[in-house]
Amino acid sequence: MIFHPFGKYILLLKAVFRRPEKWSIYRREIFREMDSIGVGSLWIISIISVFLGAVTTVQTAFQLVSDLIPKSVIGGIVRDSSILELSPTISAIVLAGKVGSSVSSQIGTMRVTEQIDALEIMGINSPGYLILPKIIGAVVTIPLLVIISIALSIFGGYLAGTLSGAVTPADFVNGLKSGFVPFTFTVSMVKSVIFAFIITTVSAYQGFYTEGGSLEVGIASTRAVVISCIMILVADYITAQLLL
Repeated sequence: MIFHPFGKYILLLKAVFRRPEKWSIYRREIFREMDSIGVGSLWIISIISVFLGAVTTVQTAFQLVSDLIPKSVIGGIVRDSSILELSPTISAIVLAGKVGSSVSSQIGTMRVTEQIDALEIMGINSPGYLILPKIIGAVVTIPLLVIISIALSIFGGYLAGTLSGAVTPADFVNGLKSGFVPFTFTVSMVKSVIFAFIITTVSAYQGFYTEGGSLEVGIASTRAVVISCIMILVADYITAQLLL
């Protein structure tokens, strides 16, 4: 029965976006989440992005067996692949494992140790207090991480292409400049915002409705990562279908 958990998910979102009791408390939590999600994930996104660009360049150069195709095409392929697919989607899947599991286990632990019940007894909107700062922090920082990922992916492709001799620096730069459609960057940013929302809300849902003990918290974290990755791929297809 998919409708029952989906209904609980919608009701949870309704409670999350209820008007906060005190914005000053939420503001502090939002900045803390932005630091945790954004700064805390910067190193892994940077490493992955550089190697994604490098691998894309090497594989594209390997497949260009015809002398009739100019080498500058490599730069254009790396650029469009990084902007439209590699950076937003791969970064989101990586963050689903890192951020999603953390969000789910954090909230799930609070549930099984009855800390959420204590918040509700004090009259605090626990879904809003626990989940809303995470959503805002992710929606703000993950698009910034994707922008950094795009730049590093293109840089990694440039390094791999020029150092291996697959393409000259001038040809790669010409490929980057030729035929660029600015709307592709808009599509990438739309994807990153949607992915950020999916990662935080799905993971928070799994943690918020955890029942049992520490074993169930681990199961909820695993389920959060799996469902988030599936939803990211589905959303990726739908967004591409609608916008491109």
